[in-house]
Amino acid sequence: MGKVTGGELVVRTLMKANVKNIFGLHGAHLETIFQSCRDHHIPITDTRHEVAAGHAAEGYARSTRTLGVAMVTAGPGFTNVITSIANAYLDRTPVLYITGSSGLGEAETNTLQSGLDQVAVAAPITKWAHRITVTQTIPRLVAQAIRVATSSPTGPVLLDIPLDVLAAQVDEDSAQIPERVLIDSPAVPQARAVDEAIQLLKSAARPVIMAGVGAYFSGAGDELRAFAEAAGIPVFSDFQAHGLLPSNHPLYGGTYHKMADLSVPDQRPDLVLALGVRFGLFTLGMSDLVVPLAAKIIHVEVDAKEIGRLRQVAVGIVADPRETLHALNARAKLEKWPDRSKWQQTVRNAKVERCKRAQTDLNRAGTPIHPLQAVSAIVDNMPEDTIVIGDGAEAYHWMNEVIRQNHPGSYITHGFLGAVGFGLGLSLGAQVANPKRPVLCLVGDGAIGFTIAEFDTMVRHKLPIVAVVMNNHSWAASQHFQEIVSGKDRVLGTELRDANYHEVAEAFGCFGRRVTKLEELGPAIKAAFASGKPACVNVSIDLVPLPPELHLLMARH
Repeated sequence: MGKVTGGELVVRTLMKANVKNIFGLHGAHLETIFQSCRDHHIPITDTRHEVAAGHAAEGYARSTRTLGVAMVTAGPGFTNVITSIANAYLDRTPVLYITGSSGLGEAETNTLQSGLDQVAVAAPITKWAHRITVTQTIPRLVAQAIRVATSSPTGPVLLDIPLDVLAAQVDEDSAQIPERVLIDSPAVPQARAVDEAIQLLKSAARPVIMAGVGAYFSGAGDELRAFAEAAGIPVFSDFQAHGLLPSNHPLYGGTYHKMADLSVPDQRPDLVLALGVRFGLFTLGMSDLVVPLAAKIIHVEVDAKEIGRLRQVAVGIVADPRETLHALNARAKLEKWPDRSKWQQTVRNAKVERCKRAQTDLNRAGTPIHPLQAVSAIVDNMPEDTIVIGDGAEAYHWMNEVIRQNHPGSYITHGFLGAVGFGLGLSLGAQVANPKRPVLCLVGDGAIGFTIAEFDTMVRHKLPIVAVVMNNHSWAASQHFQEIVSGKDRVLGTELRDANYHEVAEAFGCFGRRVTKLEELGPAIKAAFASGKPACVNVSIDLVPLPPELHLLMARH
């Protein structure tokens, strides 16, 4: 009868859940897990800061719709990753955080990195947090944590495992590895609710579909396209859901905030089919700017508490979006749908008019570069199938104006926490998960400072991520807020230096380029990707312009 360590039991259970990559930063508490990963050839992407490891696990999960795993040591290792845990919690990202801690036998001895109840700290910002105290129970509890993280609504879990529990050796037969860890049984809609939804959708004059992150995680792309085309309904989307209906599809309307362009009373949506949408920040909550108050809402969500939270619903369906679309498609084939060509043209006209309004900014000459010109040049010159990570309080709002995606999970950016500084970490996870696809991180000059040492991680692990810094020498969103609320002569604590971020990247062994003129930007983007190395393109942009989407957010207040 063989002996195994607790660390070995952790790794064997992760393998049963098809975990192929782990992100972390070494600490003595985790040594047996690191050694077992080495024995089983499971790569660990070791970062320069624990928060980057957590964000990398998020990026991995968000770009693959699978579990991300992050390991950090006790004490400061755990406290450093709290921002990632909170971010995953608010955005329902399925991540397993494994933390080391001092040995059970060292309780109340003031030993290294002890005296902190890590489970208690994590409990309010996880779906489940637990401390494993018996080595033989590791397989059962790791499997349970994975099921909790990956079951709808998905989210983060934390397992705290003391050093002596991980290091202990036990008989293999006393700690059986579960044969089946993952569960795949999405909730299906009730037939009555499907009937009600179909009748409302048929009778609506100006219906739209809002595809949210929940629709992306359910894998609803094929079903969404089939239903939108059958019923003739335009589709708007957010973040990872971009690409569920390709950007070049005639029924694609754009990001959520572009629904505000449908501002004429008889050209506003009268019905919304919301698929995996959480009403709030990105739908402007209870305001009338994006979703008209008069519009009827069919809300499909896996979490019942989200239905009716901010907007009254005509039909609430607590079910998986893909399963719901499957049921709607079965009915759609039997129905005669109204001609919606005029409504579809109205949505397309709104997109054209928005582009016309942007032409003044796009045609502007001189320096510094207008931020809309910058993001347009980036999108026009990055390779096909690029995964774009957006980081920065204003940078990603500019990218929202021009982003084009044909595959879901290809645009990953801020969620409800607004965790500025997570971009390089998310990019690590997305690149590890998609080694054959280009990854571009659009990042503000404030945001890149949080984890700038992760350029070293990219070099060590040969991850050719291209980071494009939108450099306006400012915490721009905060500075603009101060100027509006307190006055332009009351700016304080929001200005930055014009730093050479590309030279920092070069010092770590990356490709670096400074861009001050618009005509230099396209060639610099192409050269960065062609280098085959991690890269930093440092772009001087104008501080003055405010993204149109932020105008909407401020109008709400």
